[in-house]
Amino acid sequence: MSSVNTHYQNQVADLLGQIRAHQGEPSNRADLIRSDTPGVGGIGHVNEPGQGNFATYMADAFNGVNDTQQASAELKNAYERGEDVPLTDVVLSMQKASIGFEATLQVRNKLIRAYEDIMNMPV
Repeated sequence: MSSVNTHYQNQVADLLGQIRAHQGEPSNRADLIRSDTPGVGGIGHVNEPGQGNFATYMADAFNGVNDTQQASAELKNAYERGEDVPLTDVVLSMQKASIGFEATLQVRNKLIRAYEDIMNMPV
């Protein structure tokens, strides 16, 4: 019972920390595609991890969705075992996991479509 509540509280604290971290960031994301090499517009240039490149943001998003799904499964299992977990928390966490997965799926579909469009461009 307390491990589920502790996990849930840690998840909320992590989410608040992420929100606070993003509030301090500039809204302009042009630095994601910039390159340190003159004449190269970011293509073929890989930023070091932690510098805020696209791959890092995508990996963080995937990990966040995975964490949400794991927490949802844990809450559901705790509720099924009869622990003191409110049903509303279980349903809410399941909906958050579902929405996160659907959003990730839509982003993946858009990326694949963009890649196919680029590959089909005449040179």
